Amino acid sequence: MDKSKFVYVTYIRTTSEKLWRALIEPEVTRRFWMGTWQDCAWKKGAPWRLMIPDGRIGDSGEVLEIDPPRRLVLTWRNEFKPELRGEAPSRMTYEIEQQGDMVKLMIIHESDMPESKLIEAVAQGWPLILSSLKSLLETGQLLEATRTWPEGL
Repeated sequence: MDKSKFVYVTYIRTTSEKLWRALIEPEVTRRFWMGTWQDCAWKKGAPWRLMIPDGRIGDSGEVLEIDPPRRLVLTWRNEFKPELRGEAPSRMTYEIEQQGDMVKLMIIHESDMPESKLIEAVAQGWPLILSSLKSLLETGQLLEATRTWPEGL
């Protein structure tokens, strides 16, 4: 069976703990992820939601695995785009590995559905979001394009 899969690796001059906090704490997430935040208890089996600044749910799922500050696995379903909402949930994994003064961050976002439109969409979104996160952690500045939620979405 063919799957749809997006993998992205970046190296960030930070610690695993600081990166972990940036990935899950709402006050940090809002800064680099277009004003969104995650609503979650951060334990295995907990529901997870990515909240859009206007109060809508952008994406939702469940925590499948959590091993701070090394690994987080979520199911992921888009909730705000009708053309994506009908797809079965995908799976998103953060793998974090300290390597000296930097951290290797790998994102694996995959779906059992061949030619998944959701995976196509996240393949466009993740690089920008993660580049802004890297900039924020290394310089204290984020990318302008990730400051606010795009109008019309």
